[in-house]
Amino acid sequence: MHPAFSVIFFTSASGAGYGILALLGLFAAFGWIPLKASFNLTIITLALILITAGLLSSTAHLGHPERAWRALSQWRSSWLSREGVFAIITFIPASIFWLAGGFPDLILGPWEFWGLTAGVFSLLTIFCTAQIYASLKTIPQWNSLFVPFIYLLIGLLDGALIITFLTAIFDSFVINLSWIILSLGILGGIVKLTYWKVIDKPSRSTSATATGLGDGSESVTLLDSPTTSENFVMREMGFSVARKHTQKLRKLTFISLFLIPTVAAAITLFEQDGSIILISSLVALVSATLGTITERWLFFAEAKHVVTLFYGAKSL
Repeated sequence: MHPAFSVIFFTSASGAGYGILALLGLFAAFGWIPLKASFNLTIITLALILITAGLLSSTAHLGHPERAWRALSQWRSSWLSREGVFAIITFIPASIFWLAGGFPDLILGPWEFWGLTAGVFSLLTIFCTAQIYASLKTIPQWNSLFVPFIYLLIGLLDGALIITFLTAIFDSFVINLSWIILSLGILGGIVKLTYWKVIDKPSRSTSATATGLGDGSESVTLLDSPTTSENFVMREMGFSVARKHTQKLRKLTFISLFLIPTVAAAITLFEQDGSIILISSLVALVSATLGTITERWLFFAEAKHVVTLFYGAKSL
């Protein structure tokens, strides 16, 4: 499908923001975050900015952004609607968590509870976002159990890298996040490689099976194009990328999103020098940001809708 920048930015930015909230909520519940106002205000504010910017950018891909609110009414059957509902609900405990962490004298009470609640709803929101795509049987590359795992792992990895970088600046954690980054990087890399291997398998759907003109073994070719000019379906659903470019982008994704952050985490695992930790965490964060955008672009670019079989595609 056509990789729209608004959706790429939305899934990347909001995923990182929710990843921050999910990890902060867990850390707060275990008492791993000291109640330091400057750090808490900065990190939680950044998470909310990423989430808000991502959600607002997602409306740019709609034909009528002013009608986006109507999607909330279909939460019983639509993952898009559920995503919107959970996204709005998450702002409530996240805002209280922000107040409690940044202004402890203003909000008295268990700030750990609000952090954990915001974290749980953040994970649910990421899952709903992934299910928007994973539930589409008409796009085999998305209709996979791997998609929710990939979205969750990348969101948490990006969140952990952002927290680590700010931790190096504020020195506000009582734990070393290197083990978490190592685990997320290795697991994420394995899941992503497995996902690519699965979607590379030949599809059972071909132009012959789609038109009913054969059992799939025969080759069916269009005599005439369905339209005389490119239409919305061809433009949005028929995007294709050369395999040689796909392989290069996959390597770039794996190296920048999983390998470099994992190596950086391994370096800082037993490192005590603050300057080295700051530089390595910055390199890992910049690398992962590039990798996340590339991964998300590929996620959309490699997806093929079954409707393309009626517009000249031989197979999916």
